[in-house]
Amino acid sequence: MGNNVTMRDIAARLGVSSVTISKALNDKEGVSDELKQKIKEVAEEMGYRFNTLAKSMKEGQAYNIGVIIPERFTGEIQSFYLKFYQHIARVLDQHQYSGILHILSSEDEDHNVLPRIYYDKKVDGLLILGQISNDYINLLNRIEIPIVYIDFYNEDAEADTVITDNFSGVYEMTNHLIKNGHKEIGFVGNIYSTSSIQDRFLGYYKSLLEHKLPLNQAYIINDRDDRGKYIDLEMPEKLPTAFVCNCDQIAYNLINKLNSLGYRVPEDCSVVGFDNDIYAQIAEPKLTTVEVDIEEMSRTAVNLIISKLKSKQKKWEQVSVKGKIVYRNSVKQLNESQGK
Repeated sequence: MGNNVTMRDIAARLGVSSVTISKALNDKEGVSDELKQKIKEVAEEMGYRFNTLAKSMKEGQAYNIGVIIPERFTGEIQSFYLKFYQHIARVLDQHQYSGILHILSSEDEDHNVLPRIYYDKKVDGLLILGQISNDYINLLNRIEIPIVYIDFYNEDAEADTVITDNFSGVYEMTNHLIKNGHKEIGFVGNIYSTSSIQDRFLGYYKSLLEHKLPLNQAYIINDRDDRGKYIDLEMPEKLPTAFVCNCDQIAYNLINKLNSLGYRVPEDCSVVGFDNDIYAQIAEPKLTTVEVDIEEMSRTAVNLIISKLKSKQKKWEQVSVKGKIVYRNSVKQLNESQGK
């Protein structure tokens, strides 16, 4: 059916009243969860679309959620966070909300300038995708609309946060390298840059500690400056047998750097990443990496912000979503018994 489907059409299809359909689609009480789900599925199947303009005028809400990404996280090929935004927008649409993307410029972040979509009251809440400065977090703490931070956390952030399980992901990845015979393992990432990189480093370090392997400071490679801009990777005089990279783009850059110096991956040095984004696929060889569950993180973040819009409660929580290792060709087996 076309876009002219009405609640009456859905009611006729299911043999219930239009009032029941209205309550279910607006998540009102008086309809069982099972029937609500059935009504929503049929409404989507029939192509029903909410008249959000009329609804927003009636209820005083915009039915838009702003999604803010700092510009330093919008990459040259395909940004991990722009892909993340696509998933968030789809989940918001399922809840009859629209996502408005705003790229936060470095200048606006430095000068604590809130986006126009906030001042123009075009959004009911904000999803912050990617780590922002402490000063900007303090600015956001003073505004009145709900906020959810995604893929980073900060002790001063007075809002819900949704993160991937960075610690466990890299802990398991480092264990995988050790099971394959690697004992000299480096880490690539500025551990002072983001909470995600810090947690990934700590997962790497825990694995070394448990296997009684030394942490060689010469194998800790900085990948970016204080503004988050990638810098040239400085290789140690003697290479480890493997590097754990804080993200796939850095792993991709590292492989190119090693190739330029005459080294082969994984023959001379194994390289692993984190995210499972486009860089894991275009790298040669393709990267063994930790896949972030973007879909589950998107669902969780959207559910959190919508629950805040409905309840107005001030209790905040942090949700961690587990990823999984994707095994490809960038790891060399140094022993005879390989374990995944």
